[in-house]
Amino acid sequence: MKTKEEILFQETPVGRALLSLVVPTVISQIITVIYNMADTFFIGQIGDPNQVAAVSLCMPMFVFLTGLANLFGIGGSSLIARSLGTNDHDKTKRAAAFSIWTAVVVSLLYGIGLLMMRSVVLPVVGANADTYDFCCQYIFWTITIGAVPTVLNQLLAHLVRAEGHSAQASFGVALGGGLNIILDPVFIFPLGLEIAGAAIATMVSNLIATFYFIFLLSRKENTTDISFYPKFYTWKENIPKEVLLVGIPSCLMTLMGVLSNITINRLMSGYSNAAVAGIGVAKKVDMLSFAIATGMSQGALPLIGYNYAAKNYKRMKAALKVDFLISFIVALIGSIFLFTCASPIVKAFINDEETVYYGQMFQRIICITGPCISVTMLTITSFQSVGKKIEPMILSLLRKGGLDIPFMFLLNNLKGVNGIVWATPIADLGAMVVAVVLFVPFWQRLSDQKSNRNIV
Repeated sequence: MKTKEEILFQETPVGRALLSLVVPTVISQIITVIYNMADTFFIGQIGDPNQVAAVSLCMPMFVFLTGLANLFGIGGSSLIARSLGTNDHDKTKRAAAFSIWTAVVVSLLYGIGLLMMRSVVLPVVGANADTYDFCCQYIFWTITIGAVPTVLNQLLAHLVRAEGHSAQASFGVALGGGLNIILDPVFIFPLGLEIAGAAIATMVSNLIATFYFIFLLSRKENTTDISFYPKFYTWKENIPKEVLLVGIPSCLMTLMGVLSNITINRLMSGYSNAAVAGIGVAKKVDMLSFAIATGMSQGALPLIGYNYAAKNYKRMKAALKVDFLISFIVALIGSIFLFTCASPIVKAFINDEETVYYGQMFQRIICITGPCISVTMLTITSFQSVGKKIEPMILSLLRKGGLDIPFMFLLNNLKGVNGIVWATPIADLGAMVVAVVLFVPFWQRLSDQKSNRNIV
């Protein structure tokens, strides 16, 4: 008898199967964005631009944890989905164990390393005398103490989703986000901890979400292949290679995003702390477009990878068509909303006139290429789901770092503060063009039944 997951991947109408995987993922991604905004929002209510700027300066280092989660989570979930498609449950267990335990060790080392190097790292990312102490407080709780639960929470969501349990995975992510939104004002205001309170709330929320996933998998011990048992941990069967090479593009995109944010913060700090705070708010708001694109692509990954491994290319193509269409339409609507409502959205975060001036202007510039992001992200995930390595790497480098950083320096010299921000949509547009160029031949090979067995 087939399991519910096998029926979902093999027989459920494509549209329904895709929505059952994608909708919970998108919702969890949006909630994640909201809780990432929560720190900026509640700290903004204090009315201190220096604390808002400190959160913006620390965000790249915190986002790096998402890169680690994606490295092992996207790579692990792709291998798990393909292993399930070939009915290799033993390899699924070993892939899960490798992803989980390697991620724990790496994130722990990152948290400790950043604590030891904070006096060197923080000035490099733009911290000055007004923001340094605030930055130290924030990274201690969110990264030094919170690195492992933050990475493990997101990683386990990826792995659980790979088995078809999208709703349960998304609930875990949403649980952490919802708790953070609730705990932020409690720690910041009644307890008077301000920026440290926001950081503690983030750490505690991620810790509770991690315990949820551990409890979930413990209850499913007899029906799930995702195992914590160290006995399944291995460096054999090319598992490290498959997990890391497939996951690297997603991690690399995050890392290049970190470098991009550090660059933009450094350039903005040459103007004013209000400009740094303004771009911080605008970037966080624009994360909504990225969250939707990420949710649409990551939600579809198990369905695409499973049917690719099972050589059901017709179903795989149908899933890609539907997902591309929905992603583009939703991203377009989101961009229109963010552009037209820029001013009131920024004012909701901080009622500082200069910060609002910069923030609403920056937001309108950044959000115009939201649909481009949706196309690029789904293209990257499509390649990752079938085990490709080079194409996702190229697109990840182009979207963040390869194009936007050079344009930041160029346009800063030519157009000043606005020029710095225009580098982002230029990079998104360029990455989308390359994504289409790379995807068309791949799609044509899928359509050619004689070539189907030679795609990878």
